[in-house]
Amino acid sequence: MASQPPCAPSSPDAADEDGKTAPQCSLPPPLVPAGDGAHWSRRLSLMALAKAYGRFKLPILETRRDRWLAPVDPLAIATDSPPPEEHLMPEKTFWGDQEPLSKIPFKILREHQHTVSSCHFCADDTKLLSGSYDCTVKLWDAVDGSVVRDFKPRPGAPVLECSITADSRRIIAASYDKTVRAWDLETGELLWKISHETLVVSCKFSPDGKYVVSGLDVDCGICITDVENATTVSHIKDHHERSVTACCFDPDSQKVASVSMDKSIKIWDVTSQATLLTITKAHSSAISNCCFTFSGHFLCTSSWDKTLKIWNVHTGEFRNCGACVTLMQGHEGSVSSCHFARDTSLLVSGGFDRTVAIWDVGEGYRKLSLKGHNDWVMDVAISNNKKWILSASKDRSMRLWNIEEIDEIPLVIEYKKALGLKVKQCEGCDRPFSIYESDIFSETVTKCVFCRMDANDSAEGSSSSEREDSPSRGGSLDKDD
Repeated sequence: MASQPPCAPSSPDAADEDGKTAPQCSLPPPLVPAGDGAHWSRRLSLMALAKAYGRFKLPILETRRDRWLAPVDPLAIATDSPPPEEHLMPEKTFWGDQEPLSKIPFKILREHQHTVSSCHFCADDTKLLSGSYDCTVKLWDAVDGSVVRDFKPRPGAPVLECSITADSRRIIAASYDKTVRAWDLETGELLWKISHETLVVSCKFSPDGKYVVSGLDVDCGICITDVENATTVSHIKDHHERSVTACCFDPDSQKVASVSMDKSIKIWDVTSQATLLTITKAHSSAISNCCFTFSGHFLCTSSWDKTLKIWNVHTGEFRNCGACVTLMQGHEGSVSSCHFARDTSLLVSGGFDRTVAIWDVGEGYRKLSLKGHNDWVMDVAISNNKKWILSASKDRSMRLWNIEEIDEIPLVIEYKKALGLKVKQCEGCDRPFSIYESDIFSETVTKCVFCRMDANDSAEGSSSSEREDSPSRGGSLDKDD
């Protein structure tokens, strides 16, 4: 190791001519020539002023550069997040009001040292799971916001996504080191590690806990793994024309949905190992994420084109009229993630505009936009009891939002009035749903949009086999042999 020069550490007051901090040597000050002190004093003052200006100018230029470049590359993983905010008080989680009219209590969770890329509720909503670019996977206590476990051995590269079984017994994490790791949630023991030949950008457990689906980057495909023995069940290369961005199982663990940079959606059957449905050009830009409704009949996709869309997975039809049109008017930037509530009454989405949007699924309008993150929202989740929303951000933090009384919030009430909405009870599922008072059919509509669509699917069941062999509106069907 080279010896260190005899200089003291740099201080905020020491800067070179370019405005950059330079080491300051512990040497005596220069001698001032006799009789010429005033000249030297003026010269030193001007130099100090120039250096101070240089230090002030550089952060401004860097700030402008970051602001210009941010919308250019929405997935610039190599770009570092801004440093955490400095607090005069010791840093801790706290509750607070987001906006005067919103009154959404929230808690900030800060333990990660880099972008928080993935988040989940688990253990009956009492625990939280997160993955981060700081190469860690953490388990949190949802009540006090403390870290319960830091899973080890840690991945050797940034964690892109983590997932948990429905019974909260096992977790997995996909990392930039081309691996998928599985741990026991209770003991923290590493159960297995699978290495791939390409980057693994997504990983999800099947609802029955038997399989893991991984989305592969360079292979443009998906890999199905048996959880018990960590063996590969299926490896479908070139499933998409470009890199897969996300994938997930349907509630029956029989189908896998995958979305891609090629703007397409594919539904793949585990039993027949064939592609049941292909929707080409589903969005006008890359599709970032996807999630099924609890019934498995519908799939939501989020995209860099700033929209979310809900699809009928049996027909490939996009609801491009009525309620779902307004899903395309909720974010000012690319949408990064989406997640349905268990009863499908709410949809939550996160975006690069730093907001979390809460949607009324039945009528498709945005109930509320949660603001507070200082950088892109990377992932969102909603608790089973619909009382909490969890958001993960590039600002190195997570936020736990309490939405238990969302319908009593003045801003939500005012928005409903402005839209001319009234609430009715669904005769099919007993869930409340909204309908426009100005609709001439408002008095005759007695079921929510999902019960109505399910009824239409049942009525058309006899012709379903014919639909599979013919193009459907909004997408094309494609069977692989």
